[in-house]
Amino acid sequence: MKEHLRELVAQSLLDLRRHGRLAQDLAMPDFVIERTKSREHGDYATNIALLLAKPAGMKPRELADLLVATLPTSQHVEKVSIAGPGFINFTLARGCRLGTVRRVFELGKDYGRQPAGSRESVTVEFVSANPNGPLHVGHGRGAAYGASVAALLDAAGHKVQREYYVNDAGRQMDILAVSVWLRYQELGGVNVRFPDNGYKGEYVVDIARALRAKAGDSLRRGAIEITDGLPADEGQGGDKETHVDALIARAKQLLGESGYRSVFEAGLNWCLADIRDDLAGFGVHHDNFFSERSLMTDGYVDRAIATLQANGHLYEQEGALWFRATDFGDDKDRVVRRENGVTTYFASDLGYLLSKFERGFERAIYIFGADHHGYIARLKAAAKGLGLDPSRIDVELVQFAILFRGGERVQMSTRAGSFVTLRELREEVGTDAARFFYVMRGNDQHLDFDLDLAKSHSKDNPVYYVQYAHARICRLFRTLAEKQLSYHRSAAEAARQRLVEPKELDLLDELMRFPEAIEAAAEKRAPQVLVNYLRETAAALHAFYDDQPILSAEEDVRNARLGLAKATQQVLANGLALLGVSAPETM
Repeated sequence: MKEHLRELVAQSLLDLRRHGRLAQDLAMPDFVIERTKSREHGDYATNIALLLAKPAGMKPRELADLLVATLPTSQHVEKVSIAGPGFINFTLARGCRLGTVRRVFELGKDYGRQPAGSRESVTVEFVSANPNGPLHVGHGRGAAYGASVAALLDAAGHKVQREYYVNDAGRQMDILAVSVWLRYQELGGVNVRFPDNGYKGEYVVDIARALRAKAGDSLRRGAIEITDGLPADEGQGGDKETHVDALIARAKQLLGESGYRSVFEAGLNWCLADIRDDLAGFGVHHDNFFSERSLMTDGYVDRAIATLQANGHLYEQEGALWFRATDFGDDKDRVVRRENGVTTYFASDLGYLLSKFERGFERAIYIFGADHHGYIARLKAAAKGLGLDPSRIDVELVQFAILFRGGERVQMSTRAGSFVTLRELREEVGTDAARFFYVMRGNDQHLDFDLDLAKSHSKDNPVYYVQYAHARICRLFRTLAEKQLSYHRSAAEAARQRLVEPKELDLLDELMRFPEAIEAAAEKRAPQVLVNYLRETAAALHAFYDDQPILSAEEDVRNARLGLAKATQQVLANGLALLGVSAPETM
């Protein structure tokens, strides 16, 4: 409907210019069509007259009068009026509202969606947690947000690819590998002091146990040869970073390339399989798991560096190769290749960015944790240096989620192994509640996750409130069958003129607004827009249900109200599905 009204306004402006009522070169402003706050002012309003008045040399209300006088007629618009300083208000025809039920019936699961592939292709990278342990509740928020954004973009007509970037070439993976190896030694009777900077979770022992079952004693080494000459750890009065790096180097020396690789792969594969399984249980699926190591083997890093070199954006200093990132708004220049010839993590960022567009995507969306704020300027600078359009790169930051139980904050520490895993959260509150709660607030806002509220069966629990609206409609139709009363979709459509009560019209308005909610949520990358819509629609359904007799009404009215309820059931199911939340038939 917004697009239809926009077309009417644009046609009016075109006619005024064509007939000399306005200057021929008067440009079309970026005006909005938005819902009014009160039905007294109609259903929609536009600000075009306020934006165009000064360039047109007219008063806003005077210009609004001209625009309204030349608006094409539309069967969907009952009334057009001017309010305030020059807003143009539109009141929809009753038949337009009533037609919503028919459109929902005709489109079913596709109601609210735009044609597939009708908009630019997008790759959405999200979660991308280092595969060095189970996912925790912080990762869960990024997973829920990313999956919902991807689903909304898909519904809005974009061709969407969901991607997980596997950091399988970094230092943290080496720390995991040496942690697994030392636990493997313990299982074989070799006791070596565990590093302060190692991964202490029980899952590390599980990986070591599986490694020992496969490799036997082939990776076993003596305690003295492992520790002899190593710098002191933090608990020994030294530096934990230096100590763990020395341990990694010692492991590589003692095991050789193939031996160390077997330990490394054991940790990587176990964690990655666990992550995939965990995400699947959370209803989150990725189309592609992109390996960081492939950036080197497939030449992306080399091509990115060569592109920067050809564009004149690199320079050498003290044997290292630097990117002039400050020329493009970054806070400092970035090393892409160290003096020892090893490329940096930033070089991998360059290669990964280049890969997204070389693979044919028209837009790249990165979803990072809040601690990656510095990446925004860095990626934009990288794009400019590579000759890419930075406006086609979006970075969304997801703030932390803090768990509360019984009013007390739940503490968590990743390295110490005492964190709350995503799997534990799912087991406690369920996937539906977790997915819904994670996206109730904007991704740029901190989230206090109330575990007790998420488990409660009350109207104060927002996911329960919305799901109950769907289940309530299902129960209505079960009761209909028990009473052996008839209902047919055709009868509901034929009787829709009987929908005249305020609560009925309010609910119709909500159903009509669903495509707009999807569009706004996708455009703003804001699933909470859809969450708020579903809560408002559930409230409208409950108000209608409590206010109007349905099964006891005369036949025409009963059919009309049942049709309205059935359409609401479909819309609630469609909206919940986009959030990865089920639509239960009983509760």
